[in-house]
Amino acid sequence: MAAQTAADFFGAPTIRPPLDPELAPVEEAMRAAFPTVSDETLAETRRLLVEGPPGMEPVDLTAGGRVRVEERQVPGPDGAPDITLLILSPVEDRGPKGAIFHIHAGGMVAGDRRTGVSLFLPHVIDGSAVVVSVEYRLAPEHPDPAPLDDCYAGLVWTAKNAAELGVDPERLLIAGSSAGGGLAAGTALLARDRAFPRLSHQVLICPMLDDRFQTHSSRMVDRGCGWDRRSNLYGWTSLLGERRGGPDVSPYAAPARAEDLSRLPRTYIDTGSVETFRDEILAYAGRLSEAGVSVDFHMWGGGFHGFDMTAGHAAVSRASNATREEFIRRALEG
Repeated sequence: MAAQTAADFFGAPTIRPPLDPELAPVEEAMRAAFPTVSDETLAETRRLLVEGPPGMEPVDLTAGGRVRVEERQVPGPDGAPDITLLILSPVEDRGPKGAIFHIHAGGMVAGDRRTGVSLFLPHVIDGSAVVVSVEYRLAPEHPDPAPLDDCYAGLVWTAKNAAELGVDPERLLIAGSSAGGGLAAGTALLARDRAFPRLSHQVLICPMLDDRFQTHSSRMVDRGCGWDRRSNLYGWTSLLGERRGGPDVSPYAAPARAEDLSRLPRTYIDTGSVETFRDEILAYAGRLSEAGVSVDFHMWGGGFHGFDMTAGHAAVSRASNATREEFIRRALEG
């Protein structure tokens, strides 16, 4: 892929709000640890997202033996390779459970089935959910529609095997953050239009929704803040190639382009105020509500992209995580 010159593409950054004081030191450390994504830094970005920065302890997905960790090879989309699903289920069966189908973050170009899945571990530990996390093919090696097709194939397998997984098919949530949130939104649109499976809720955490760079917030972060405009341009161009920003992009790939948002499941959607995706998320939440969808929307002042996962000690992060966990808890109860 040819190098993109962000200054030529965007011009000067637009004005952005200040970071929350508790988050500012974390953002500075992240900016030092994680490079802006480019052809030259892609391999390092992929390694860091999977392994974490130096000194970070890996999460014990077994939660000390309370969670069963399994991996399955299941059929991929027609003509494509099988896909891998990571399945987390409670060791102690406490009755009917919901299912959380998880799609990982990584800007469409990085991450794997374990990236960010620990966010949903409390719901497995307490016996209320089985989590299924999909390993989808990554751009630029596998551009659109490969990532979305893999996500939909994994969702279909999950729904068709609900009885084996021990879950109630009427309590099937789809969830994802960042690129995973965008893919979750696109997969939910696809499930609606193909009339299978029926989703009860979608949880869209700071989702990546719009390839067009027409909003104020898409231009306001030149470096850092978890995911800047340069990385965002690289991610969307990796996924869509020369189609990015043009008329021939599917709403399943860029859900902000969808004209009809009716008949979608109840939605949790959030963003920070210092967030590249902020304005497209604001618009999507409003349009969902206008289309008759029940929406729980939250914008967290001073939050950068991924603040709640990387700065869990901060008051605003604790509030964000508690609010989302409560929504998911109620969703799993049916």
